[in-house]
Amino acid sequence: MPDLPLTMHALLVRRFGGPEVVEYAQLPVPVPGPGEVLLKVEAASLNPVDWKIRSGRYPAVTESQLPYVLGRDCCGVVVDSGQGGLPVGSVVHGLLSIAHGSLAEYAVARADELVPAPGTLDRSAAAAVPLAGLTAWQGLFEHGRLQAGQRVLIHGGSGGVGHFAVQFAKARGATVVTTVSTEYVEFASHLGADVVIDHLTERFEDRAGQVDLVYDLVGGETQERSWGLIRAGGSLVCTVAEPPQDQALSRGVRALRYTARPDARDLREIDALIDANQVRPFVIRRIEFADAAAALRSLEEEGGRGGKLVVDMSTTIVGAPDHPWQ
Repeated sequence: MPDLPLTMHALLVRRFGGPEVVEYAQLPVPVPGPGEVLLKVEAASLNPVDWKIRSGRYPAVTESQLPYVLGRDCCGVVVDSGQGGLPVGSVVHGLLSIAHGSLAEYAVARADELVPAPGTLDRSAAAAVPLAGLTAWQGLFEHGRLQAGQRVLIHGGSGGVGHFAVQFAKARGATVVTTVSTEYVEFASHLGADVVIDHLTERFEDRAGQVDLVYDLVGGETQERSWGLIRAGGSLVCTVAEPPQDQALSRGVRALRYTARPDARDLREIDALIDANQVRPFVIRRIEFADAAAALRSLEEEGGRGGKLVVDMSTTIVGAPDHPWQ
């Protein structure tokens, strides 16, 4: 095992609030426990869940867990195999459990959350896959029960999750209809969508047709307008708002909200599609670690469309305060 530093830089929150509560701090390098390994984080992606955690709006993270290192997924190198069993030097990626954050120079992860990073991707692109990819995969196939030959309407097909969902559904043999804004119509077509609807200039009800699944990454009025498009026995699956069950019952459809979970088996299936050149993660910006806090603010204010934001963790933070982990 290589000699490791005693401390590291991390992006964290000590209290819930607005963007101003995000800070860089110097913390002890964590020690892996049973079934865990220590990663030297090479890259980590930014996701909407990061600002939701920061704001206190994510129920899985409570005040008892503060201070809390942000970041849910990453690509890194195993530097301490601990009791996790992964060889030192392995390049891996994965979605970390809620107990651990990835926006730090080192991160602890459960070995069974990690898989070898796809050989066809660089480390930044590999870091863009786990959370968004698993969210899309589990939403479409586990919760949405999407099958080859079915028709799916994906609301928000140009975002971090949506751009994976379009590609996954197409790779599995579904007919894909998606809604995007004007500037992303060409992008969604490039992803393989069969029907691309500009929601700013068209009513999706007029073009989507009847579908077996509505995969809703938008919520609100968009969800309300989608019920009439779902065939009896179909499903509405949402990541942002709990669908009203009375609507679902009256129309004879399933409806649910979910959050993604770490799953190495699902991630291996995603990686197989990536290595077969059937799916590609789109990284719209690679950000230095020192700019991650500002980029997270932009993600909250502007949304993430056209792909993923990835933080290059190899860059050094200068002048971060030295705070004890407590």
